[in-house]
Amino acid sequence: MICCSAVGLFLLAAPVSGQEWAKKMFEVTSHDFGTVARGAKSEYEFVFSNIYKEDIHIASVRTSCGCTTPTVTKSLLKTYEKAAVRAKFNTDSFQGNRSATITVTIDKPYFAEVQLNVHGYIRGDVVFEPGTVNLGEIEQGKAGQSQTTVSFFGRSDWKIVDVRSANDNFEVELDERERSGAAVRYTMLVRLKDTAPPGFINDQLTLVTDDSTLRTIPLPVEGHVVPALTVSPAALHLGVLQPGETVTKKLVVRAKQPFSVTNVDCGGDCFQFEKPAGEKESAFRIRHLHCG
Repeated sequence: MICCSAVGLFLLAAPVSGQEWAKKMFEVTSHDFGTVARGAKSEYEFVFSNIYKEDIHIASVRTSCGCTTPTVTKSLLKTYEKAAVRAKFNTDSFQGNRSATITVTIDKPYFAEVQLNVHGYIRGDVVFEPGTVNLGEIEQGKAGQSQTTVSFFGRSDWKIVDVRSANDNFEVELDERERSGAAVRYTMLVRLKDTAPPGFINDQLTLVTDDSTLRTIPLPVEGHVVPALTVSPAALHLGVLQPGETVTKKLVVRAKQPFSVTNVDCGGDCFQFEKPAGEKESAFRIRHLHCG
């Protein structure tokens, strides 16, 4: 049985002393990108959630350094809603040790500012083209692949001695293409096995080199293994309900092959479902009844 509750919510009362109330919404406020290659895709999301009864509005985000570009995924949050401040480390235009302070300005329900910190080291001698292994969308049960080029500038005897990953669904084929003067170039073919589970891929490969100072370099891997059946949205936000109040939401089930939904089981009497007939798509009307 799923019942609505106001436990864990806070009511902001004016005047608000300090700005700790705003900082409490963020899971973390600092991130270390570590050592990354030039051109590598390096992004981090500072996740925050509205734990208050009032709506929260993000007025702006700004950065102290051009090495980092901040954006906010959603500016207006109702109770229980989540969003993120996405920090993009600009590895294509900066090198060396870099750090930035991101200031998040909130103007509703009260003014506050939260400071987020990022730092990292961008190598200028190692370049990824493109900056991430993008496998794209792959149907579940099928294999996929993508290729990237790794270049090194500094000495002709530089080598990649290993490529590691904690994900057993990756296979890597490394091919040395050039070794002349002070430049070395490899092509790297990354394959995704057909046994990979459905879901989004947000992983990385670790290149191990013979460099005595900075031996490992991360290479991001992203993609999406699309399941045979998808449900949208993946999670329903019902909001805060008063006693006796009801809310209706739409849930869409899709597939590339014809299908039919034979039953919907909730395990309680707090929900009612209206199920239309469908072949490749079914849209449910879900009515949530307040359970006292």
